[in-house]
Amino acid sequence: MRAVGMILAGGNSFRMRELSNKRAIAAMPIAGSFRSIDFALSSMSNSNIQKVAVLTQYNSRSLNQHLSSSKWWDFGRKQGGLFVFPPMVTSDNDFWYRGTADAIHQNLDFLKECHEPYVVIASGDGIYKLDYAKVLEYHIAKKADITVVCKDVPASEDVTRFGILQMNEESRIVQFDEKPMAAASHTVSCGIYVIRRRQLIELIEKSVEEGRHDFVKDVLIRYKDVKRIFGYKMKEYWSNIASVESYYQTNMDFLKKEVRDYFFREYPDVHSKVDDNPPAKYNPGSVVKNSLVANGSIINGYVENSVIFKKVFVGEGCVIKNSIVLNDVYLGDNVYLENCIVESRDTIRANSRYTGEDGIKIVVESNERYVL
Repeated sequence: MRAVGMILAGGNSFRMRELSNKRAIAAMPIAGSFRSIDFALSSMSNSNIQKVAVLTQYNSRSLNQHLSSSKWWDFGRKQGGLFVFPPMVTSDNDFWYRGTADAIHQNLDFLKECHEPYVVIASGDGIYKLDYAKVLEYHIAKKADITVVCKDVPASEDVTRFGILQMNEESRIVQFDEKPMAAASHTVSCGIYVIRRRQLIELIEKSVEEGRHDFVKDVLIRYKDVKRIFGYKMKEYWSNIASVESYYQTNMDFLKKEVRDYFFREYPDVHSKVDDNPPAKYNPGSVVKNSLVANGSIINGYVENSVIFKKVFVGEGCVIKNSIVLNDVYLGDNVYLENCIVESRDTIRANSRYTGEDGIKIVVESNERYVL
């Protein structure tokens, strides 16, 4: 494909509450065995984009570990590859990334050294499968300066945390509001853009010279009446996980057969870093209903409508309903969980009880697993 990829994975969201204390949003575990960034990386790999840069910043240690090898996504080994760019101090710059446009600006040398004529920019917190080649074909056919991938969401969904756009009959964007108080439309930006590489360099350099550091506000919205900016509507599944409620619902969506089949059985595949764990073990007396249980887990209790991630131990007499248990959690005997998200590497003492009665409860414990 005639494009280079850039994934913006350095952000944080206060809507994630305690879940973002350990990791970047792009490193959030999804569907038992994946991380959020896997979906953007897999879409780029499946679209034959061979060169991808991931821009990291906030709490990036676990994300950097996950991206330690490009072989899981099969990026170009002789030409291209996977590049991880955290902010760095240079003789000309001592800032952290001050925004998405500034993050791209601090890595303009990467773009200037590329030969691909187009750039696909994606956020690291979207859950989807997308053929970027089709978006590029659309971009070229429309003679667009910038193409924004968007999606119509149900009227019941709160869209005020997204960019909201309106298009005319030829799909040109005529109105773009970033996180408005009141939404005039239910067409949201998916945080995926296609733009010609040289034009991106020019727009980013001009914006940063003027002290503007946000790609959406200072490029897309500012130039919407000057540049030809078009929208490309997705019809397939797409979700953004940048809030506790959306993160919980996205994982619960994978309990639906049609969503599981779409991501796990239909071509192309979603790829991720593989851990060498044994299969999940279900001991006598355990009961599991409509749940995802990842490898390395041991189940002794009752699990219903839940997502159990890797290396989780569920003790005897435990009851887990409508909950998400992240990686490497130990649940003592007779623990009761309902409408909860249990943070990774937690140890929940025996006979504990946690329920989310007014929303999703995040359980964070620091109990010692092994004591004398």
